[in-house]
Amino acid sequence: MLAAGTHLHPGAKSLAVSQDRGDEKSFLNAIGIATADYRMINTDHDIAQALPELGGTGLLKTRREGYDGKGQAWIRSPADIAAAWASVSAAPCVLEAAVPFEREISVLVARSTLGETATWAPPHNVHRDGIIATSTVPSGLPREIEQAARAKAIRLVDALGHVGVLALELFVLPDGGLLANEFAPRVHNSGHWTPEACQTGQFEQHIRAICGWPLGDTHRLFDAEMVNLIGDDGLVDPTSLAPGDVLTLYGKHEARPGRKMGHISRRLAPRKD
Repeated sequence: MLAAGTHLHPGAKSLAVSQDRGDEKSFLNAIGIATADYRMINTDHDIAQALPELGGTGLLKTRREGYDGKGQAWIRSPADIAAAWASVSAAPCVLEAAVPFEREISVLVARSTLGETATWAPPHNVHRDGIIATSTVPSGLPREIEQAARAKAIRLVDALGHVGVLALELFVLPDGGLLANEFAPRVHNSGHWTPEACQTGQFEQHIRAICGWPLGDTHRLFDAEMVNLIGDDGLVDPTSLAPGDVLTLYGKHEARPGRKMGHISRRLAPRKD
């Protein structure tokens, strides 16, 4: 609440929880959304103690400021501890157990000031070097798994009192179970296909939500794919695009390795189901 009496959306709680990986995992588990097993890490001795408890292999992640694969290091044996700890600058971390997931999906969900919610079809996300390379719908998963994923995202925004769009990333296990990876309290890279493929895209929906307007229909009209343009991939020749491709560049003047320069949204086919 600002001094003038105007509500700010999304609220501070969504940001506070999501910007600390330790708090994020604790919050998700507390509301019944399972994550990978993990331990809080403050010293390299904590890593040595936690590693065997997590099956001997884990992913070390800084609690704050890490994104797109930054601030992360795999530890596959005690011999890796010193180098991994140095690579994260001895910052407070979480150590996550390795997850044998079948694929990763995300759920984009919007929640209005009145508590109305709407979700989009969960895309299948493929990563390269810790960054989403493609997001594709349909995901290829059974409807019941997608519905379970959507339910978790709605539970999350309700628990946060979130207003606006939020993205919940989930690991899909071989048995169809779901483990939350992390969430972003905003429009998200994995939802960039929605404006071209859905009745209402994530950006329009976010404005609708925070302005107190009715949420739009999220019905998917097309199968679609979002292709991230990372580094020199952002130097794409527009004449090379296929019919129906929509190129969005972010106006960044320098292409660097790992830097998101834009994306292509691609309509694959009209939706059949």
